[in-house]
This record gives sequence, C-alpha cells and structure tokens, in this order.
Amino acid sequence: MNNSQLWIIGHVGKDAEMRYTPSGQAVTNFSVAESREYTQGDEKRKYTVWYKVAVWGKMAEVCNQYVKKGMQVFVTGVIEPDKATGNPRLWSTSDGKPASSFEVTASSVKFLSRVDSMTQAAQELASGTDEEMPF
Repeated sequence: MNNSQLWIIGHVGKDAEMRYTPSGQAVTNFSVAESREYTQGDEKRKYTVWYKVAVWGKMAEVCNQYVKKGMQVFVTGVIEPDKATGNPRLWSTSDGKPASSFEVTASSVKFLSRVDSMTQAAQELASGTDEEMPF
C-alpha cells in the first residue's frame, strides 16, 4: 500500500480533456506547471516542472467542466511511475531530444482560481469530500 501523497500547486497548461473507459468510467486529464526558483552563485534561476494529472469518476466530470488553461489548482495524489522501471516515464520529443514526465493520479483537486460558474457543491466534489451532490 502506498501512503505517499504528492501536493502540487500550479497552473493548468491546457483545458481538461475527458474520455470514458470501455467500462464507462470517466477519466479527465490535464497538465499542471509548478514554477520553482533557486540561486546559483549570485544568479537566480527559474524552471518549471510539468505534471500530467489523471482524475477519475465524478471528480473527473467536475474537472472536465471547470478546469481551464491558466487557472491555479491544488492537486493531491500519487505519482504513477513507469511500471517497467519504477521511474518517471521516458520518451523522445518530436525533435529527438530525451524527455520525461511525472504522471499523477489525483485524489482531490481544489480550484484556487475563481471560476464564475462553479457552485459550492462542484467545488466540494472536486475536493474529494464524501458529501453527496445536492442535485
């Protein structure tokens, strides 16, 4: 059993995309960028870490409706390593450069940016609470 939780606060890279598995389970995917900085000598350096996030079930449906490019989110979940290596997934970019990705299965997603059409019930569902939707 894996009890390690990852917390990410960052900005969404593009609108969420939802699909259904053959069994009818909803899954929504989106990317989140987390900016970091450090100092090397007298120079401040910045870099960005990208995460690919997967959200399942009712939470996936809510995220598909409200997660939009540029909004800030707080994602809690677990990293899904490459099953063959146990490391981040490795791949090559279109120009042949090596790359890797951190893939996260979310247990909750909180919307930190204001979404005008979002109801409190939708926010609670996306946050992973056990309360029933009122509709």
